[in-house]
Amino acid sequence: MAWTRQRITYTSGVAFVLANLVVGALLVSNSGVRVKEAAATPALSHPATPSPSPSSPPQLRSPFTGEPVSSLTPVLAVKIDNSAPARPQTGLTDADIVYVLPVEGGLSGLMAIFSSHYPTVAGPVRSARQDDLTLLRQFGQPGFAYSDAAPRLLRYIHRTARVVDLYSGTTSGYYRNWNRAEPYNLYAYPRDLLATAASASPAHDIGFRFGPPPPGGRIRRSVSVSYPACSFAFTWSAAKRRWLVSMDGAPAVNPRGVQLSAATVVIQHTTVRTPSLLEQGRRPPFAQSTGSGRALVLRNGQAWPGHWSRPRASDGTTFTRAAGGPMIFARGPVWIVLAYP
Repeated sequence: MAWTRQRITYTSGVAFVLANLVVGALLVSNSGVRVKEAAATPALSHPATPSPSPSSPPQLRSPFTGEPVSSLTPVLAVKIDNSAPARPQTGLTDADIVYVLPVEGGLSGLMAIFSSHYPTVAGPVRSARQDDLTLLRQFGQPGFAYSDAAPRLLRYIHRTARVVDLYSGTTSGYYRNWNRAEPYNLYAYPRDLLATAASASPAHDIGFRFGPPPPGGRIRRSVSVSYPACSFAFTWSAAKRRWLVSMDGAPAVNPRGVQLSAATVVIQHTTVRTPSLLEQGRRPPFAQSTGSGRALVLRNGQAWPGHWSRPRASDGTTFTRAAGGPMIFARGPVWIVLAYP
């Protein structure tokens, strides 16, 4: 019996020790779980990655240049002389768009479109032509600054044309620069003109598309286009990222000697016919800006052949690549030459 008690006592002791070891192991095991949970708790107590703040509104851009603008402001079109005695012209470096149009004698005239920037002075201002009015319809009801027009056309502009009439004969905001001979010395103050043109339409989409160059361009460093009695050349400057403008074999400059330039140049081939109204007893050329035809678009030192289309005068002009798809302009000023076929 004694031995039996000892054995029982010894067995009980061993059982007790084993039980303590098991309990200890469980405590150690549970303690490990608790440490891991405690370590994880602070991470869970932090807020999740904050959701992004509401995105800012997209940058407003000019529909004429693709460049950022703070607002879409009224359109002012100024008819500018481009004969040799009128050069160098003032204000063209601030134009969003410059149209080159044929005039009598095989020469050219310019139509400067301002909206993103208004120069202090623009000119010399010259007379309106019938094709100017067709071209301007796509801008809604722009302000139109001009020096004169044929009598019948002048009456039409006053009564019927969809423009804010800023004729120099009835509108303040013009002056004569007597350092130049008439009629090449009439200049305009654009902001003074706009002060009297509260109903002028703001800039809106006229068909231009801006962005990276599309595929299909061919490297071109210079492109020329001619009228019967004048010529233009556009030469790519990689340093300025612009096409530099030359007229009649000489650089076209502003009064400070800075050469005129464009980010995009469009040679828009069209029908040039005679208008219904006489100009000084003759019928000057009328460049048709509605319809369709061939176009060559220059940007980034490359050229893209394509087409233009403008079904109605109130429509903008769509430019497409010969290979298909829209033609994409470079951001910046645009020059458009309405060229003979």
